[in-house]
Amino acid sequence: MKQRTLANPIKAKGVGLHTGHEALMTLRPASVNTGIVFRRIDVEPYVCFPVSPEIVGETTLCTTIVSEGKKIATIEHLMSALAGVGMDNLYIDINADEVPIMDGSASHFIFLLQAAGIAFQDAPKRFIRIKKPIRVENTLGGWAEFKPYSGYRLNFSIRFDHPAFKQTAEKMTLDFSSTSYFKEVSRARTFGFMRDMEMLRSQRLALGASLDNAIGLDETGVMNKGGLRNKDEFVRHKILDAVGDLFMAGHAIIGEFSAHKSGHALNNQLLRSLFQTPDAFELVDADQLEQIPIDFSSSKVLF
Repeated sequence: MKQRTLANPIKAKGVGLHTGHEALMTLRPASVNTGIVFRRIDVEPYVCFPVSPEIVGETTLCTTIVSEGKKIATIEHLMSALAGVGMDNLYIDINADEVPIMDGSASHFIFLLQAAGIAFQDAPKRFIRIKKPIRVENTLGGWAEFKPYSGYRLNFSIRFDHPAFKQTAEKMTLDFSSTSYFKEVSRARTFGFMRDMEMLRSQRLALGASLDNAIGLDETGVMNKGGLRNKDEFVRHKILDAVGDLFMAGHAIIGEFSAHKSGHALNNQLLRSLFQTPDAFELVDADQLEQIPIDFSSSKVLF
């Protein structure tokens, strides 16, 4: 279980879901113990965003990181893909204020990472191991928590008052590994309600949204021509988001995450609460563990 970076740089281009801005993004290899570092290269000097819960500045409909007055929005799908392949060290150079939305899932980012190749580095992978329960709640009935567990398990439940959700599962459990992530959640797309579009666009949100990069829901059901990729695509996408938001910790987690009606704000609040409770977690190297609890061995995308 060695640290990982990319074998080669690789580029991606696309439009931002909320800003509508076109962005060119380059993923570059990084040395051991660098971590994941976003860089805005359209400003001089470059602004760096080393991944941590503290740099999350906005959580309205996406996770936005902030540094030196600059922002990068909608990082959660890319972060989710990085967690899925077990990435440790990477520079992400971008010339705009939002990560491209691609198809609204993590699958395009997975293909991008696999095309560049994964390089193993001469240092042990590091994990954050949960030692005691941590829980956060909001006033809308949502909650999220960590508990000790000898692996990485995510439990998520949702509740929406809409006809499309009556025909789909409202809860899901994922025992995390690269294979389970690729097969179960990486292709699940973000979704939105057409009734909210006018309000969102008045707030400069969803300016790049379309049925090519999101599931659209009108008053009766799914608007996309091909329907859902999976009958449980909504809750699967919420797990995809949670994987990305929780990877803002900077390392893979050994523990159990459970949430109900959670979103980017609660996910980040949970991480901040964890980091503010030093006796609730420990940072461990893979060679300190008797048995590696998370399987990052898969080298192929299994769709």
